[in-house]
Amino acid sequence: MAGPPDTPGGGRDRRRDGAIQEKTREAVAKPPKYKVVLYNDDYTPMDFVAALLEQVFKKSPVEATALMLKIHRSGKGVGGIYTLEVAETKVATVHGLAEKNGYPLRSGVEED
Repeated sequence: MAGPPDTPGGGRDRRRDGAIQEKTREAVAKPPKYKVVLYNDDYTPMDFVAALLEQVFKKSPVEATALMLKIHRSGKGVGGIYTLEVAETKVATVHGLAEKNGYPLRSGVEED
């Protein structure tokens, strides 16, 4: 009777000569995270910012309003934390929506 088949993805393999061979997995580092920061300005309406936070960052109406007020009072606020590619896409979406609606709202990416 033959031995067990090779086990994919880790574990032990039995070689034909009967010796057991250990398989190891390399540890994969998690990608770094980045904050998407929205900056206050004197022209973009607060309602637009709150709606944008709901639409782009999937915030609830209560969370969006609270974050919008934080941005208004302190000058900036974090919309979310993502991998670099996702964060850059969120920034481009914010800028596109603001420009489409005629507002100067700015956002950026900062390392977390």
